[in-house]
Amino acid sequence: MERLIEILKDIHPDVDYTSCTDLIDGHYLTSLDIISLIAELEEEYDITVPAIEIVPANFNSADAMMKMIERLQEEV
Repeated sequence: MERLIEILKDIHPDVDYTSCTDLIDGHYLTSLDIISLIAELEEEYDITVPAIEIVPANFNSADAMMKMIERLQEEV
């Protein structure tokens, strides 16, 4: 989770990613941020994020992203 927080802070350092649960709904992350984030996650965690996973529920919090990452790692 620490590495994920570091990646997110590179995008927007002013957001409290440990407690924020509306990163998409609250407009903290834009669509371009998500595209950049997906590329980072795929490289860092050796996963592929399929289009079906690119939904607000998977990106509204760091916890939701970590759960998605772990699920995708298990599918490999």
